[in-house]
Amino acid sequence: MNNIIKEITPLTQNDCFTIFSRIKKEFDFPLHFHEEYELNLILNAAGAKRMVGDNVEEITDMELVLVGPNLSHVWTTHHCKSEEITEVTIQWHRDLFDDKMLRRNQLTFIRRMFERSVRGILFPKETVEKLYKRILAINQLQGFDSVLELISILHELSTSKSMRVLSDATFNNDQVLNYNSRRIDKAFEFMHANFHKPINLKDLSKLVSMTEVSFSRFIKKRTGNTFIDSLNDIRLGHATRMLIETTHSVAEISYNCGFNNISNFNRLFKKKKRCTPKEFRENFSGTRVFI
Repeated sequence: MNNIIKEITPLTQNDCFTIFSRIKKEFDFPLHFHEEYELNLILNAAGAKRMVGDNVEEITDMELVLVGPNLSHVWTTHHCKSEEITEVTIQWHRDLFDDKMLRRNQLTFIRRMFERSVRGILFPKETVEKLYKRILAINQLQGFDSVLELISILHELSTSKSMRVLSDATFNNDQVLNYNSRRIDKAFEFMHANFHKPINLKDLSKLVSMTEVSFSRFIKKRTGNTFIDSLNDIRLGHATRMLIETTHSVAEISYNCGFNNISNFNRLFKKKKRCTPKEFRENFSGTRVFI
């Protein structure tokens, strides 16, 4: 899976979800995965190709796909000739709806949909035609109203009678990890709250009452990443958000996100995003809204 990159999304712990809307001429983002759920609406892109897990298909002019956490996916231009592809991406944390909440009777359909989304779900055209205008308009709502609308849309999707699971049941998603650890949660909360400050392994180990050696092994086993990789991912997530939302210089953003060496920041950013921070900002187009 060396050719699949892990996307560091700009969502923070304080966000419920983010919406990214844009009109473009081609698909240029590489095959990737991320820890968040993603609902992708694509209009006017007949002939493009979609890859979700081990499923590869040419798409029609209207499609809506739900991708579960850590499932590899990509859309490519392929045979698409459109000059105005509309794409709306909604991403939310996997713990926005916790397990206890999803066990309630009224959320049974959403829970089952989320469970199936680990293989990717394609919704039928009649469902897309019914909901696409609401999805396009959700970024015009604010605060709690937008959260309620997202939940309402997810409920409508979950009751769709002809949704199709995309990836084969035997597909092995090596990226799926279940932390299920209060210590890991506590460590990540601390890193998110203090990403702009110096953080070392000693501080985190003390915070979770473990030795440095034990915690180093523990975080690697539970997350698949080392302590420093986890911290860098968090800092890069905040950096991408600052590149989107602010006019601060790359050097300022690097410093504000806890990177004291701009060369190291540029190197890590390019490794994760396949472009420099400057290129990321220049190539960024469309409207992203954080709720």
